[in-house]
Amino acid sequence: MERKVYLDNAATTYIATEVLNEMMPCFSVFYGNPNSIHSFGREAQGLVDRARDRIARAINSNSNEVYFTSGGTESDNWAIKGIAHAYSSKGKHIITSSIEHSAVLGACKALEREGYEITYLPVDKFGLVDLAELIHAIRKDTILISIMAVNNEVGTIQNIKAIGKIAKEYDVIFHTDAVQALSSLRLDVKDMEIDLMSISSHKVYGPKGVGALYIRNGIKIENLIDGGHQERNKRGGTLNVPAIVGFGKAVEMTVRDFALYNKKIKKLRDYFVREVKEKIPYIIINGHPHQKVNNIINISFELIEGEAILMLLDFEGIAVSTGSACTSGALEPSYVLRAMGVDDEVAQGSIRFSLGRSTSKDDIDYTIKKLAEAVGKLRKISPQTKSSVKGE
Repeated sequence: MERKVYLDNAATTYIATEVLNEMMPCFSVFYGNPNSIHSFGREAQGLVDRARDRIARAINSNSNEVYFTSGGTESDNWAIKGIAHAYSSKGKHIITSSIEHSAVLGACKALEREGYEITYLPVDKFGLVDLAELIHAIRKDTILISIMAVNNEVGTIQNIKAIGKIAKEYDVIFHTDAVQALSSLRLDVKDMEIDLMSISSHKVYGPKGVGALYIRNGIKIENLIDGGHQERNKRGGTLNVPAIVGFGKAVEMTVRDFALYNKKIKKLRDYFVREVKEKIPYIIINGHPHQKVNNIINISFELIEGEAILMLLDFEGIAVSTGSACTSGALEPSYVLRAMGVDDEVAQGSIRFSLGRSTSKDDIDYTIKKLAEAVGKLRKISPQTKSSVKGE
């Protein structure tokens, strides 16, 4: 039987058995429309309410501050466009970073076409936003700061609590894309002074196609999707009850297993990095050396292209990526690594390995073996030369 190793958990995860078991009755037993007032509708609404409560507890918010969406992309678009349009009378200036997810950057580009001004903060070589530069960028007409909690390509953790404090001091609304953070950070919207936060189900062993936007009570926001009276008149469309139920269970499971999961993943991550450094020369570990999540490892392999490594690993049954799944069709080097000052040649040789619940030491050993073989094979035929690599 062909060996299969999945190391692309930052792109998506499988649906956990516990999650699937909770979802199944929603397809055939509790199938009512939660907006219907009869018993079938009330049963479905009860399940939605339970999921909302689970998510609210996980992020330390009130249940009525959690709004269900179709996923992280919608949540990011709603947060940025909804705030921009609701507060346009105060100003049309927004601050974000140059390494945000494409959903945030795309929403900002759309607003630029409407006449909004966006400041894209640079990052240092580790992928961190400079807080002094953030403060310097704030103006009287600044209405929103949107900085991600964890970068999805290199795993660097931003100083979210400090950014939240700065935003509050300057009376600016603060949004964070926490899609990649949910499994690896303890998120507390009150302690971190977050006004809006995007999260998604399929990064934490829940179903695809469902996410949420936390909106602090008192924050004005324009609707992104108009329609019926769903989600307290904020987001039209019949609720996807099975997916919402699965999301709620997945988040509850994430909180329950947080310490155990992260201890296991850190041990595997450290072992993987140690072995790769020992067995493969001329590599660069991208991202912050310490301030990073445990499950994402981004490595640049000098003198070769990441896409070639990816294909050889795929041939051996190993799934990895060359960056974000949302930009994997691009031929250009990663914009995240470019923003961090990584040379294009080096950036093009980068691979993201992202570990998950089912990752084992055997998986890591097999991957290291096949990775070393692939890198050696590609360097032998690489048109780029380096005397110390010749003849490998």
